[in-house]
Amino acid sequence: MKKQMLSAALVALLAVPALAQNLAVVNGKPVPSSRVNALKQQVEASGRPVTPEVLAQIKEELIAREVFMQEAKKRGLDASDEYKTQIELARQTILIRQLFADFQKKNPVTDADIKGEYDKFVAANGGKEYRARHILVEKEDEALALIAQIKKGGSFEDLAKKASKDPGSGANGGDLDWAAAGSYVPEFSGAMVKLDKGQMTDTPVKSQFGFHIIRVDDVREAQLPKLEEVKPQISQQLQQQKLSSFQDALRAKAKIQ
Repeated sequence: MKKQMLSAALVALLAVPALAQNLAVVNGKPVPSSRVNALKQQVEASGRPVTPEVLAQIKEELIAREVFMQEAKKRGLDASDEYKTQIELARQTILIRQLFADFQKKNPVTDADIKGEYDKFVAANGGKEYRARHILVEKEDEALALIAQIKKGGSFEDLAKKASKDPGSGANGGDLDWAAAGSYVPEFSGAMVKLDKGQMTDTPVKSQFGFHIIRVDDVREAQLPKLEEVKPQISQQLQQQKLSSFQDALRAKAKIQ
């Protein structure tokens, strides 16, 4: 009698780890708890917190999937060509995703990489910024007449609203906001950088768009973001560049007939 009780206790103890490894047993087939962890990771990767309610939904979803999978197999759907094709595509997608994740893990973007890229950005965008206004017209004599009016006391802003052909700035009195000289066509920027604060061009400046009257309202050193402010964006950009180079190298080495 004692021997039988002891055997029953051992069976119960051995069964506990097996039950702990499974979420449930559906029609005699176990649903591994590892699937719960896999779906939890997917939910967390999307930015959603795994609350007790979400965890309960995950468990119900996995049990439902097992029920439906078993029914699909009973009907022989797993033997169809369409199913096999979809499985192969899914397998490729997962394996390729693992390949790229492995590459990024082994080739991380370093702080030195980020600093180097930031320094390039500063070098290309540093220097002076100009707060300028302009009036754009089609003909030179129109521009000359407007310059004469402004010199006699006419409002640059009012004349820009009435006469400028630039729809973007004209409505704002010709205001072009803060920008580096390189943001404009060469003829425009060449004339603008020669002006002092508050000064206007004495003669019209011709460009591919027409004739400009330019006034510089203010000048300042370029306002660039700090490294820490743009570090995440630079890191993401460099990661993508590394991955793209890796992909291009693999394609270049492949023998494609």
